[in-house]
Amino acid sequence: MKIKFLGQNCFLFTYEGKTILADPFYNFSKDKSGFDISAQKIDYILITHAHGDHIADVAEVLKHYPEATVIGQPEICGYFKAKNNIDLNFGGSAEISDLKISMVPASHTSSFPDGSYGGEPSGYVLRSPEKNIYLAGDTGVIPDMALFPKLFGEISLSILPVGGHYTMDAKQASFAAAELLKCPKVIGCHFDTFPPIEIDHHVAKNLFSDRNVELILPEVGEEFTV
Repeated sequence: MKIKFLGQNCFLFTYEGKTILADPFYNFSKDKSGFDISAQKIDYILITHAHGDHIADVAEVLKHYPEATVIGQPEICGYFKAKNNIDLNFGGSAEISDLKISMVPASHTSSFPDGSYGGEPSGYVLRSPEKNIYLAGDTGVIPDMALFPKLFGEISLSILPVGGHYTMDAKQASFAAAELLKCPKVIGCHFDTFPPIEIDHHVAKNLFSDRNVELILPEVGEEFTV
C-alpha cells in the first residue's frame, strides 16, 4: 500500500490498483503538494467526519469522478448525495478487494460548515492480509483504542493527530500509540496547518521516542510505502 500525505488529515491510499482519498482537503496545501485532482484516478472517498477541513474538496472530487464511492456515516453520505455510497456506522465495514475498512469511534464533534448535523465522528482500521493501519481521524485519547489490536490484530501503523487544541497533542498521541494501540510506528497529521496546531517537531519526536515509538511528521506531498 502507498500512502501520500496531502495536508491536515487528507491522505491518498493506493492499494492493488484502487485509490482511496481520505478527508479531501488537498487544495489548501496544493502549492506544496502539487496535487492535481484532474490527473488522478479516485475510486473511493473515505470521510471521518463533517468538519470543513475534512470535506472541503469532496464536491470537486465527485465533479471529476462521479462514479467514486463515498464511504462514511449515513449523514455524510446523505449530505453529498453521490451516485455510489457505502454508508457505515460503528461496527460496520466496507470491503475493497481483500482490504477491509472498519469504522471505529473517535472523540470529537461533527457538523457541516452550514451547521447541519454530520453524524458521530469516526476513525477507521484498514485491514489487509499483511498489515493493519489505523486512521484515527480527529480525536482525543479514548479507551477504545486498547481494544483495536484485540479486535483487529496487530496495528502496524497508526495515523494520529498530534497538533493539540482540536485533537490529541503529541504527548497524548504518544501515550495512545505505546500504551493502548501497542503500535511501533505513527504518521502524524493535523499539525502545522493553522497557528493553533503548530508544533515543535523536535519535542514531538522525542515524546514518541521516549516510548519507543517512531514518529514520522510528513512533508505535504510525501509518499510512503507500507
